Amino acid sequence: MKKRYITLIMVSSLIVVIFSAFFIWASISYQPMDEALEALNSTEYVEVTIGDYILFTPKNVTPVEGLIFYPGGKVEPESYAPLMMKIAEYGYLVAIVPMPLNLAFFSPNKADIVIEDHPTVLNWTISGHSLGGAMAARYAYNHPQLVNNLILYAGYPADSDDMSSYSLEVLVLYGTENANMVENIDEKFLLLPSSTTVVVIEGGNHAYFGWYGEQRGDGEATITREEQQTIALNETIVFLSLL
Repeated sequence: MKKRYITLIMVSSLIVVIFSAFFIWASISYQPMDEALEALNSTEYVEVTIGDYILFTPKNVTPVEGLIFYPGGKVEPESYAPLMMKIAEYGYLVAIVPMPLNLAFFSPNKADIVIEDHPTVLNWTISGHSLGGAMAARYAYNHPQLVNNLILYAGYPADSDDMSSYSLEVLVLYGTENANMVENIDEKFLLLPSSTTVVVIEGGNHAYFGWYGEQRGDGEATITREEQQTIALNETIVFLSLL
């Protein structure tokens, strides 16, 4: 009996250590740069509202198209404000959805609240960066009746989320200096519809889709963050305007 008790204490202690280590790891996130924080201020074109999610609402227009964005793993949601602000300037309602511990796999259905809050939006696009892109793809896989389009920035679906037979419009963007994407993209493309649009950003890397500094293990970009952001914006708007 004593031996069983000691074993139980040891196992319980190990579980506590594992969970503590995970929460310490998860609590260390990539912080938004000054450029990202500046984009959280409303402008003459876009109203910014921060509540359950960061909402960018174009002024002097009632948007009927919306984009929901899932942040990358361990990246603070504010880090994507500059790109999302610019998309909203083209007349789209845009929402950045924060995730528990900044890890989208804890709440892949969090887009629901945005859709429920905006019943006048008729056409929804879900998007995300890296892990956020994978979970945006999962949402699209599980809710084909709610979302019409999918945009992945340096991300791809999990193997379980095969959308190759879906009538879904998809855009994928990634940089040539993002080794993980370059190594896995051919295999992962088989999970997406054959009509998927792919944009390879020459010289781009993983982190430059956001404004949170350098990312551990990332490739070294040969273009500037501003250049990659401009390409991402232009390709996103062209994709959305053709739908």
